Amino acid sequence: QVELVESGGGSVQTGGSLRLSCRASGYKIGAYCMGWVRQSPGKAREGIAAIDSDGDTIYADSVTGRFTVSKDSAKNTLYLQMNSLKPEDTAMYYCAATRGLLVSLRPVDYNDWGQGTQVTVSS
Repeated sequence: QVELVESGGGSVQTGGSLRLSCRASGYKIGAYCMGWVRQSPGKAREGIAAIDSDGDTIYADSVTGRFTVSKDSAKNTLYLQMNSLKPEDTAMYYCAATRGLLVSLRPVDYNDWGQGTQVTVSS
């Protein structure tokens, strides 16, 4: 049984930074593509960052240059470093895992999800 547990969310001011973590159990993060998906109230889920088994990464245009996804296979943990945060980054952030090798930002490609961690950026 796959379990993904996020942590690290919180409230920051514009320009601040946060680091999200996602600890996985029942799943080897180094084997498949994993990613981060966010959702704001009234909006659809948005895939923002993903990393595949080779460590290749992709990002949504909205976060490119500000967010960095990484993983520590020894700790079986996925990370999202978020810098230069903006109010529009306010959302619930979910860690998600695929059963495939291709890196993807599409939420429909993800099979397992964490419970989410809230990020709030104030102006």
